[in-house]
Amino acid sequence: MSTIPAKEYLNSLGMFGIKPGLEATLELMHRAGDPCRDLRFLHLAGTNGKGSTGAMLECALRSAGFTTGFYSSPHLVDIRERFRVNGRAVSSADFDAFAAELAEAARRSTGRDFRFTYFEFTTVLAAMIFARAGVDFVVWETGMGGRLDSTNVVTPVASIITNIALDHQAWLGDSIEKIAHEKAGIIKPAVPLFYGEMPEEARRVLLDRARSLGSAPAGPGEEIPGPVRFTRENGLLRQEFEYAGRQIRLPLLGAMQRKNFRLVYRVLEFLAGRYGLDLDRALDGLANVRWPARCQQLNERLFVDGGHNPDGLSALRQAMEELAPGEKFTVIFAGFRDKDVETSLKLIAPLAAEFLFVPLHEADRPCRTPEELCAMARKLGVPAEERANALLAVNDALADTSRKVLVAGSLYLAGEVLADLADRRSVLDLA
Repeated sequence: MSTIPAKEYLNSLGMFGIKPGLEATLELMHRAGDPCRDLRFLHLAGTNGKGSTGAMLECALRSAGFTTGFYSSPHLVDIRERFRVNGRAVSSADFDAFAAELAEAARRSTGRDFRFTYFEFTTVLAAMIFARAGVDFVVWETGMGGRLDSTNVVTPVASIITNIALDHQAWLGDSIEKIAHEKAGIIKPAVPLFYGEMPEEARRVLLDRARSLGSAPAGPGEEIPGPVRFTRENGLLRQEFEYAGRQIRLPLLGAMQRKNFRLVYRVLEFLAGRYGLDLDRALDGLANVRWPARCQQLNERLFVDGGHNPDGLSALRQAMEELAPGEKFTVIFAGFRDKDVETSLKLIAPLAAEFLFVPLHEADRPCRTPEELCAMARKLGVPAEERANALLAVNDALADTSRKVLVAGSLYLAGEVLADLADRRSVLDLA
């Protein structure tokens, strides 16, 4: 048997890249003793918003007295972010122990030859961690798509699809309908479906799938009827509004988060009726929800967002125009080559007094060079300069006190900034 340490083994799995399909995950889950068997999952898919929606659900459940597991990806500064129990990242000691145990199972000779991917391994590892912790509910976020995503080996108590837009077309298809078909793959027979606002052609695909499986579908809750107010707490903004006769305080900013909230409300109503969740306690708890790198205000002058596709950048622009009408920012931007960076830049350009472009230091994926991005910005009529890295760009931008600074374009860029400027525990722990 191989003596490769668990962390080294896990890192070696990156070479196998993306491998859609469930057979390997099912095999590894079985080798691990099927830890998913007795867990209650809330399975989340969607082009954008699934992380924020998951964070709201996790916080609400925890606030109502349930023990939670939350599996999300990618991580920003530490792999342990992917595995949170009661809002806190798994400890280093537990991570090492569970990863070593699973690595041994993965290397075991069973007569069936499998090469597991990084995401297949972390998905099974998450189920192990949550089963051993005895959590009441697992918020279970897909990595990409749904139908062939490794997370789709479980039968949840609810399937949740936040929205559908163009992204990952090379894997999921080149139309809204094709992408919707992949996301709809998480819908299970007789398991209720909750879905957010999305194009009509996507909604039709979900509803057709739900009807064929006897899955009761429910769209987002009613529109927020009254005005939205913005208040400050410890120098940071939050939004407040009335909903269903209750006062909602939400530290996550932007109209997109209000849409996510309306979906969360529907799911919480279901959990209140089925599992006795205290809806008032759950909703009150949202005043404490945190989700790093989603329109996150690090200080009074610096905002960080991980939006990485046109739909996400459109939501960011809408949020910033709401928070700071007419204000122009120094925008620090980077993007991977497989993303629609040109459209994303066009969407964010109205916010930009200038762009500072940086490379992404993610070895496995090619990024747009700062030179290429500068050429795109010139076509848009926005001044642009290059910087060697994210920290240098942020420091240079903050030195000009006449403007606020906005970091956008990639979760990996957001992670680089948070690793340098945020308290590590504030990224790892949501509680």
